Amino acid sequence: MNSPAQALLTNLYAAFNERDVPALLAALTPDVSWPNGWEGGMVHGREMVAAYWRRQWEQIEPTVTPTAFSTEADGRIAVTVHQVVHDKAGAKLADHTVTHVYRFDRGLVTDMEIRE
Repeated sequence: MNSPAQALLTNLYAAFNERDVPALLAALTPDVSWPNGWEGGMVHGREMVAAYWRRQWEQIEPTVTPTAFSTEADGRIAVTVHQVVHDKAGAKLADHTVTHVYRFDRGLVTDMEIRE
């Protein structure tokens, strides 16, 4: 798979790992629905997602690297990611693989699901 969605998502992960909030928000619809994988629940809208990421980055240092892309039967894009999380002192808290599933509208992310 090599599509505009894959390119957008590859850039999204790079922006996340660089903590580039403006680039991240530019890839999301204004009413995006995003899982709060750190605290639980969902956050809605660009500003709530940005606030969630900033809270997360104040406490932990996650790095998320896409390793595979596929298209679901319903058209969503599934991304297998290698996720490594360190605390602020550098100790590794997590090192695992999960799947993120994205829905798009007019080239922007409308929602994301995390599958363990």
